[in-house]
Amino acid sequence: MKAKSRRQFTSEFKVKVVLEVLRQDKTLNQIASEHELHPQLVQTWKQAFMAAVPQLFDQQKRAEKPVVDETGPLYEQIGRLQMELTWLKKKLATNP
Repeated sequence: MKAKSRRQFTSEFKVKVVLEVLRQDKTLNQIASEHELHPQLVQTWKQAFMAAVPQLFDQQKRAEKPVVDETGPLYEQIGRLQMELTWLKKKLATNP
């Protein structure tokens, strides 16, 4: 007698089922029977989905780079270049 193998479900399928449950067009039992799943499995997927959603938004906040004020070093460089240019002009004027 061959042992029954366990079914594997993709993440996309799980999300699709959970979104159907969250839409609340049908009951959880109706959705589970349509997809030939046990209602407890669908409930577990929903709980895992709801637990992971806040972390998704936290990751987006961490991914944003903080605003760095780069104008200070740029103004310093402009001032330094202007001083060098002024110095070169004076040097050229004194050495004909």
